[in-house]
Amino acid sequence: MKVSSLALLSMLLAALWAGSQGVSFRSTYSACCYKDMFIWQKIPANLIKSYQETPSHCSHTAVRVEMRNGKKFCMDQDFFQQHHGQKQPTRTSV
Repeated sequence: MKVSSLALLSMLLAALWAGSQGVSFRSTYSACCYKDMFIWQKIPANLIKSYQETPSHCSHTAVRVEMRNGKKFCMDQDFFQQHHGQKQPTRTSV
């Protein structure tokens, strides 16, 4: 019982400290694309709300795409460039 109480207290203090320091426990890897997130279909540009390149620390170089209906997925960067005529994907909002 003492161990679980100590663990709970430690987690509470860590959460309070992180909040006061502006530190987030959310992983920076949430902006990365993983194997099951990719699609290989051409998407009409008018259905795309925004897109951005994944950060350099991610294992897959990709473009994260958000549709107007709120769905999010990833596309291979070369595939995206080929079908959307962009030299480099940039942050876009329509």
